[in-house]
Amino acid sequence: MDDRVRLRILGISYSQLQSGAYALLLAEEDGPHKIPVVIGASEAQSIAIRIEGIVPPRPLTHDLFVSFAQAFGVKLREVFIYKFEDGIFYSELTFSDGERTVVLDARTSDAIAIAIRAHVPIVTTAAIVRETGFILDDEPDDGNSGASAASNANEDLRQAAYFAEPKLENYAGEELERTLEQLIEDENYEEAARVSEILKKKKERRDNPGAADDRETQL
Repeated sequence: MDDRVRLRILGISYSQLQSGAYALLLAEEDGPHKIPVVIGASEAQSIAIRIEGIVPPRPLTHDLFVSFAQAFGVKLREVFIYKFEDGIFYSELTFSDGERTVVLDARTSDAIAIAIRAHVPIVTTAAIVRETGFILDDEPDDGNSGASAASNANEDLRQAAYFAEPKLENYAGEELERTLEQLIEDENYEEAARVSEILKKKKERRDNPGAADDRETQL
């Protein structure tokens, strides 16, 4: 079994490039790496509501899912982000009723929204951390540890989208097409040309799977 790395949620930052998307920032519990995960607006809202401790007047979909499982004695054990491919994180939910253990595939944004409601670990592999994570230089501690920690966390969130955006090569084809449309609409033609070239290369790799692939060198 691959080495497991436990993650925690730092917060959510609006994506500066991909319209309508957000960067969910995860961090190693015992390490310096941060991992930005691009998620949609509705999932971002669901996660943010839970982080802030807001209780909606009626249960959201993720609340209902957790309540339903608990009502039938089914417990979520962990969320495992097991693969990263073409800009997409793949996750599994492990459930148990005390006798059986069932593993279900899920979108990472949904899996994390459920995990924070069920209070279970979020884990991934060391390989995924190395491939998708980044490290920020921490500000020196001036003795005010509380303020310093808050400042560092805010700085991490401000830079999360920055570190997520340059990896356009890792976006899925549909995400690149939506991004290209938005850039053209905003008349940002220079960036649109870069996205168009990345999209062209991605389609060429898809149509010619036997061709040399340089993805291993892209970080």
